[in-house]
Amino acid sequence: MRLMRSTDMALRVLMRLAVAGESSPTTREVAADMGVPYTHAAKVVAELQHRGLVETRRGRGGGLSLTEKGRGASVGGLVRSLEGEGDVADCEGATPCPLNTDCRLRGALRRAQEAFYASLDPLTVADMVAPPTGPLLLGLPAARRPS
Repeated sequence: MRLMRSTDMALRVLMRLAVAGESSPTTREVAADMGVPYTHAAKVVAELQHRGLVETRRGRGGGLSLTEKGRGASVGGLVRSLEGEGDVADCEGATPCPLNTDCRLRGALRRAQEAFYASLDPLTVADMVAPPTGPLLLGLPAARRPS
């Protein structure tokens, strides 16, 4: 299973904000830190704000911050909601599979997908930035700044 690019980006933005401390990086700064296009990051930040996971402030002294809801959010729940309710295999696509009514593979894939989500359910965004990841994230902006 492969995550959509927007889901991957959302998780990385949340992790970056989880280590921001008192600073409030801008969307542009977070995009640069994560090595993603600003326009994509702006869409992801807007979705995260809509979900109550991120707060945004405009103007001088503005920026992004992670909410308590965002810090404690289940990674499994986030991935599940961001990815949507689709099957791993496209059994009913433009050319439906002739086996889709009695296929054992479809059920096995659905169970595997749920096991994937279930393994992420107990993990929070805060858990994802425990050492060694958090310190590595803190080092990203400095590594990208010109000397």
